[in-house]
Amino acid sequence: MKLIASFLAALAAVATLPALAAEVVVYSARNEQLIKPLFDAYTKETGVQVKFVTDGEGPLMARLKAEGKNTPADIFMTVDAGNLWQAANEGLLKPVTSKTLAANIPAHLKDPDNEWFGLSVRARTLVYNKNKVKPADLSTYEDLASPKWKGRLCLRTSKKVYNQSLAAMMIWEHGEGQTEDILKGWVANLATAPFANDNKAMEAVAAGQCDVTVVNTYYYGRLMEKNPNLPLAIFWPNQNLKSKAAGVHVNVSGAGLTKHAKHEAEAVKLLEWLSSDQAQNLYADVNMEYPANPKVKPDAAVAAWGAFKQNLINVAEAGKLQTKAVMMMDRVGYK
Repeated sequence: MKLIASFLAALAAVATLPALAAEVVVYSARNEQLIKPLFDAYTKETGVQVKFVTDGEGPLMARLKAEGKNTPADIFMTVDAGNLWQAANEGLLKPVTSKTLAANIPAHLKDPDNEWFGLSVRARTLVYNKNKVKPADLSTYEDLASPKWKGRLCLRTSKKVYNQSLAAMMIWEHGEGQTEDILKGWVANLATAPFANDNKAMEAVAAGQCDVTVVNTYYYGRLMEKNPNLPLAIFWPNQNLKSKAAGVHVNVSGAGLTKHAKHEAEAVKLLEWLSSDQAQNLYADVNMEYPANPKVKPDAAVAAWGAFKQNLINVAEAGKLQTKAVMMMDRVGYK
């Protein structure tokens, strides 16, 4: 009886101990200043601690591979569907079954097998010099390969994943032969060598070195916020075409559940919260991106750029065809 009484007393003592605080560990290629306010808001609302490690997507994926079953990471977060596709393709993620995520994230912005989900949308569109180009002169990405743009086009380097994904999506749309011709036309029309980033390309357009470029819209937003008098404007291409491939090329930043997540239930809840009405503006607005959840309106400054039709090709194709795109860009001399 004494043994039973001691055992019951021990159980009672354990029951009175404070529960360990729930936590989620995130490996993020998205910058700390963009994610910390978001995670702080989640912790304040739920009490769940979010620990995170930031680095480039390549080093983080290498770390997940090296750690294997011993990884502390529950969520992998990064920019560009090409990177998310690579993580899934290399077996670093696992599927999530969630009615909330299924309802909040459109089919073309997530992995077909639900291994990752877009959480913000980044449109890769045209920016032009208002003093040198009329909107009526512009129409499609493909038209930038026509002779009328000879010596008038600036581009970011092909070494960055954003243009690799754009070329990959064009391969899906047009096939390899036609896409290669388009890329050749772009290279032939360059006013100068490709730039290291979108900002440099837009600054060249503003300075009159060239007339038009292709950029992610949030770079435009940041630059115009800093220098509102620059003679730059956005043009939404491919709007009047009648196919699934019609519309502005979009990509995502997003996240997925790691294969060896130790806090799976908590991690799925965090992913669901990130897709919610409440969190979407916190996630997207801080970087002047668009919410992935179509029920959520973008920030007023972003909405002021005007509405546009998205290309509805599943963004996973940016990953599947990226190797072909890179080889093609090399072949045509797109540096």
